[in-house]
Amino acid sequence: MQPMSDLLAGKKGLVVGIANEHSIAAGCAGAFRACGADLAVTYQSEKARKFVAPVADAVGADILMPLDVTDAAQMEAVFDAVRARWGRLDFLLHSVAFCPREDLHGRVVDCSRDGFAIAMDVSVHSLIRLARGAEPLMGEGGTILTVSYHGAEKVVDHYNIMGPVKAALEATARYLSVDLGPQNIRVNALSPGPLRTRAASGIAHFDELIEDAKARAPLQRLTTIEEVGAMAACLVSDFARSVSGNTAYIDGGHHVV
Repeated sequence: MQPMSDLLAGKKGLVVGIANEHSIAAGCAGAFRACGADLAVTYQSEKARKFVAPVADAVGADILMPLDVTDAAQMEAVFDAVRARWGRLDFLLHSVAFCPREDLHGRVVDCSRDGFAIAMDVSVHSLIRLARGAEPLMGEGGTILTVSYHGAEKVVDHYNIMGPVKAALEATARYLSVDLGPQNIRVNALSPGPLRTRAASGIAHFDELIEDAKARAPLQRLTTIEEVGAMAACLVSDFARSVSGNTAYIDGGHHVV
């Protein structure tokens, strides 16, 4: 059996979506590094950099660059830097979602056209753009991961328009797995249970959602960013070389209840 510290030895990965040390992407980055991967890390804005830089330092990131996923020039610059530093990319983690507050907190039927368009662009089409940029760097195959939530499959109180958005994200991941499969590029979605992240704090009545998830989950507890990271590391490793087009639940079994 291969030692876990060598599971991703020699692999090069790009992590997009770290907000701070408590974010899902930070947990994944920590797991990738613990398994031996070399990492490139991005931050959304200069304001965010001070929260992301300590995570990048902790995982020994070779590259730390700005990336607003709506900025095509920044995205191109990140892939250029990866190409210049490593010449290839073995895996990519997309952990990005956004919806204007007024649309997130309202009923789906009341969601504005602009709010829906913004949520879909930032949360879903950004995955397509990143996959397009990663494809030429994955000449020998690779893995792309995105982060979803159970609200994509079932109606979750107060998740509102992000439910349809995450459903679109999971469908996009499945279609990308077919598009990129001939290049031996695997695409999967992670679906963690609710976690106390900065992004989740924008959901109304989030504490109630947390307590309900804990009560309903067969394991009777919440998951952690470290546990999500462990699943992510497995999925980008060769142990999961035949796994593509899947949604992997890391929620203590909550999704079955």
